[in-house]
Amino acid sequence: MEASLKVLIADDHPLMLQGIRRALEASDDIDVVGEARCGEELLALAERRKPDLVLLDLHMPGLHGIECVAELKQRWPEIKAVVISASDDRSSIDSALLAGASAYILKSVSPVDIPSVLRQAATGAVYHVPSAPAPRQDGPAVPSGPELTPRETTILRAVADGRTTKAISQDLWLSEHTVKFHLTNIYRKLGVSNRSAAVRYAYENDLTGTSGALSAVTA
Repeated sequence: MEASLKVLIADDHPLMLQGIRRALEASDDIDVVGEARCGEELLALAERRKPDLVLLDLHMPGLHGIECVAELKQRWPEIKAVVISASDDRSSIDSALLAGASAYILKSVSPVDIPSVLRQAATGAVYHVPSAPAPRQDGPAVPSGPELTPRETTILRAVADGRTTKAISQDLWLSEHTVKFHLTNIYRKLGVSNRSAAVRYAYENDLTGTSGALSAVTA
């Protein structure tokens, strides 16, 4: 029998802590080893409990969530960090992943999905769990192409040119975590599941454009 995933959770809202604990304790393979309500308490508990993964809010009293992630990765690089937040702005997501977070979850996510996200993060996946889809509109759907950001378009072109994740991160002065985050969003928007499928889609739909000058594109 596989060992349980030891998880430490941190949030300054008691109801949120209770809800997360309840969702995690429903899974036989996850063991909640502690709760913290501020950044300093989180780090102290991490030192004592040695969790496999920390699930933490972005905004807590004392140390900010980003600072906690950076401190966790510096002191205990083997501990995975997953941020859960109500904030869906790109700068917060990028900052969390750059600091070393393995995933970024929105608080609008269904609680029943959290255990699955943590299991995947524990295996090394790096991604952003998007918010709930927009409500359905009446009438026929209007077809449209994927709305890639300039940064995502640049990364897709680099992938189509055969560049590795490490090479792209060096060209764009980004961490590999952030490049993987962008790739995950690209796959989601294109409706594909891997790099080769994304490249095929890009060529078939004329999304590659011309390559080069990667560093000239801003996020």
